[in-house]
Parts: sequence; C-alpha cells; structure tokens
Amino acid sequence: MRSSFGRHRRRLLALLGSAALALAGAIALPGTAQAANILSNPGFESGNLSPWSCTGNLGSVVSSPVHGGSKALQGAVSSSDNAQCSQTVSVQPNTTYSLSGWVRGSYVYLGVDGGASTWTTSPSAYSQLSVSFTTGASQTSAKIYVHGWYAQGSYWADDISLDGPGGGGGGDTQAPTAPSGLTSTGKTSSSVSLKWNASTDNVGVSAYDIYSGSNQVLSVSGTSATVGGLSPSTAYTFTVKARDAAGNTSGASNSVSVTTDAGGGGGTGFKQAAPYLYEGWGDPPSPSTVMSATGIKWFTMAFVLDSGGCNPAWDGSRPLTGGVDQSAINQIRSAGGDIVPSFGGWQGSKLGANCSSASALAGALQKVIDAYSLKAIDMDIENSDEFENEAVQAKILTALKTVKANNPGLRTIVTFGTSTTGPTYYGNRLIEQAQSLNAGIDVFTIMPFDFGGGSDMYGNTVNAAEGLKAKLKSTFGWDDATAYAHMGISGMNGLSDQQENTTPAIWTQIRDWANSHHIARLAYWAVNRDRPCPGGGVVSNCSGISQNNWQFTSITAGFTG
Repeated sequence: MRSSFGRHRRRLLALLGSAALALAGAIALPGTAQAANILSNPGFESGNLSPWSCTGNLGSVVSSPVHGGSKALQGAVSSSDNAQCSQTVSVQPNTTYSLSGWVRGSYVYLGVDGGASTWTTSPSAYSQLSVSFTTGASQTSAKIYVHGWYAQGSYWADDISLDGPGGGGGGDTQAPTAPSGLTSTGKTSSSVSLKWNASTDNVGVSAYDIYSGSNQVLSVSGTSATVGGLSPSTAYTFTVKARDAAGNTSGASNSVSVTTDAGGGGGTGFKQAAPYLYEGWGDPPSPSTVMSATGIKWFTMAFVLDSGGCNPAWDGSRPLTGGVDQSAINQIRSAGGDIVPSFGGWQGSKLGANCSSASALAGALQKVIDAYSLKAIDMDIENSDEFENEAVQAKILTALKTVKANNPGLRTIVTFGTSTTGPTYYGNRLIEQAQSLNAGIDVFTIMPFDFGGGSDMYGNTVNAAEGLKAKLKSTFGWDDATAYAHMGISGMNGLSDQQENTTPAIWTQIRDWANSHHIARLAYWAVNRDRPCPGGGVVSNCSGISQNNWQFTSITAGFTG
C-alpha cells in the first residue's frame, strides 16, 4: 500500500523470454529452399507488431529482454487466450522450408498453421527451436505462428526465421484491394466499434490496419474492431487499409466520422476530485465532517487487497462489506458523494500479483463492483510485484478491459509512479501495453513525488505531467486536448517520504494548472494527513507542516477539470 514511511522505488529486471517454432512434413521430390529469411519484421526491430497479428491484442513489442537487436515480442497469455501471434507469407509449392527462432517462457509453441509445430517446456533463458516443413503441391502461402499456453504466464520470442524462397519467384508486389463499406456499429463515451467488407489479394490479406486521422491505432486480422481509449464528446474520423504477407498495403477505405458519447463530469470518473481516504491507518477522520467543511464529493478509498485465494478485502483483512469501510462509504453517499476503491498500493498482498490469471483478477474486481455498484475503480500499480513486472501489468490491464466490457459506463483508472520528466521505463511499458491490449483505460494517473529530492514540487509536477502527455500522444495518436483528458495527478500533501514539501500554496498552483489543462482527475495522499503538525515529520495523521485542518482537501475540491 502507499505508506508514508520508507517508500522507495526500486527497479526490477522484467521477466524475459523468447519463442521459436519448427514445422515438419514432406512430399515426394521437394525442391531445395535457398537460405533467405522471408519473414517480415522477424526480430520486431521496427518497434511495432506489423505484419504480425496477435489474438486478443495480447502481443506487444518490448525492449528488454531481447535475444538480438533492441526489441522482442511479448505475448501476455491469459487463462482463455494463448496469445498466438502469426504472420502469413508467400511460399512456393513443393518446397522445403526451415523455421527457427529464440523463445523463453512456459510451454511456448512455434508452428505453421495446419502443419507441425515444436515447443519448449520452461527455459529460464533464451532457447532456440528449429524445424522444417515442406509445402504442398499447390500451396502458395503459409501462416507461421508462435504462442504460449493458457494460464502459464507471458512468453517472449525474438529473431524468428523462415528460410526459403518467397512466393511468385520475384516476390509479391501486388497490393490488396481497398476495404469497402466501412461503417460504425456502436459507440460509447470512450470507444467506437467498426466493421468493413473484406479486401481481396492475389495471395491473401494478412491484416487490416485501422487509422484515426493519419495515426494507426489498431491492427486486426478480421473485418471488425473496437477502438478504445477515446475521449467523450469528441469527433473521430476512421479509415482502414488492408495489408498482405509481403507488406503490400492497399489504399484507404471510405472514411467514417463518429462522435463519441458524452462522458459528463463528476459522477462518471472523467472529471474527478478524489483524495485518498484510508480507514486502516492515520486516525481516519469522519468523511461527512470533511465533506461539510470542504465541499469535496469523491474519495479514493484505500486499499483493496487479497485476503487469500484471489478474494478481495479491505487491507486484505477487513471485510469487503459490513465493516468500517462500508460505514464510511455509506456516510459519504448519504452526504451526496461517492467513492472510487483503489486496488493495490505499495505493499501488502495484492490481487494483481496473486490472482492466477486475468480472468480470475477480473472476477475479484467484479465482486467489489457488485458490492458497491461502482462507477469507477482505481488500480494503484506500484513496486516490483506489479509495476515492475510486465506480465502482471498485462494481467491487470486485461482484467480492466474485461470488467469495463462487462459493466457499461464503468471508468477505469491506473495510478503509477513517475520521474520528474514523465513516465519511467515501466510507466512507458504500462501505457504501451494498454494501447496494444486495447484496454480502454480512461485515466492514467501519475504520482509526482518521491522523486529522490528536489524543492520545486510545482515545476517537477508540471514537467512530469507534460512528459505523460507526450507519451500518451505518441502511443495513442491523440492531440494535446485528448491526452490531457486522459490524465490524472495524485500528489502527496505536506512532507513526502523523501522530505519534499508540497505546501498549500504549491498544491493550489498544481490544481490551477490541472484545471487550465482540463485533465481528468486530481487526488492526493491522504485526507488522513490533511491536518497541521509543523515540525512533526512524515507521519500518518498530519502533514508535517503548518496548515489549516482539511486545507488540501478544500483546495482539491476546487478542481473541476
């Protein structure tokens, strides 16, 4: 949980892995393949998946660990999806091909669709797999795939090679026809669903790339897609292009313009002033007293943890319903307010780390959603067990995608640490995975404190927020306004663990900046500490500085977005 004592960020080497396949089969008198890798983007050095296509949008390109170069593939396997990533290539009939690659992970498979495959059990470092197969007498294409195994955790793959001649002698240079009939089949305040008519190609279409304006936002293998992570009441224009295995890309489809539904402020989670309140620590104040004194309406309730067996409980020990936390929530709602539960934090037994799969985690989240008829949830992703573990990041994001789909109108928030210039390596990975998984996260909230020192808390906070904005823009293709509308700031009032001092005047500056840039969320840790104790140091029930009672909460209540 987020504690005000000894909170130090540590770096953990990410789980690494790689995968390779091999195919076997023979017919009489096959030709001999000339050694040449005919796969496109075999080592994922382009920085994106294209032309690979991954089931469930569970594949992503990572920077560490790699076998060669600077990139590799990561497949975020779930209990219901083996995260298969595939690429279709042109081949020549009656010809033998050699397939090889480097993999890491539990039960990683490499193979050709309709043919043989090979696999490895659980290598702790990159391990090479290799196999050969022979095409049929009239075969002109082959679908190469790599995947993990259900509920076995993420796998990694790099430097996959298919050696042999490409199809058509001199290679395929004919692009597919442009998709037609693009139309919208549905929308929410944060997503648009699309469908189109299939393209044709002389060899075969391997993927469809969806564009919002000039930015590619999604790649799928079928003729429908849902684009998530959008802003409410915002106009978007979409087109689709078809791509074949040789990388030839069609012209754009017809364009379709869609305006997302209104999100609204306050109660929807998009515009939310919600400081943290913790019933397990720091002389918890009466929420109705604080609400009456400050005008605050929302609280972020900390923390929902694992009580064992992937079962949610407040602090991992207090009952989910019927205890002091529910009493506080009832009090807040009786006074006209509402709450956002926060899952995770800095320490304790966390659901994200301990639930065995994304579907199990989604089930645990659903128990809390059902218990309190929630409008929003916050995943506070910290420390080495969640934030610095890319497989757990993917599990959390996939679970959030699931509960968002199962609870129309639910807003999802992720909260994580930052540097003074923006997201760290793991923060960037979290954002990249959210895009790759099409998780539809509504708000990315940074915690701009515990920087390791520094006196300019306003300047550091603004610089960190601008770094987050730049990352959201580059990852999702958003403009400035859309990126700001998906951002949140969660500070620490008074003295931080590292003796950084955010005064009421500085917090007022931060709030005013947040309002002027129309971000989505403003929070701080914590209402328990929103009391004066100048010279008191970093303690649980006061800020360590001179201030008025509930002064930071009053300032936060002035956030309107």
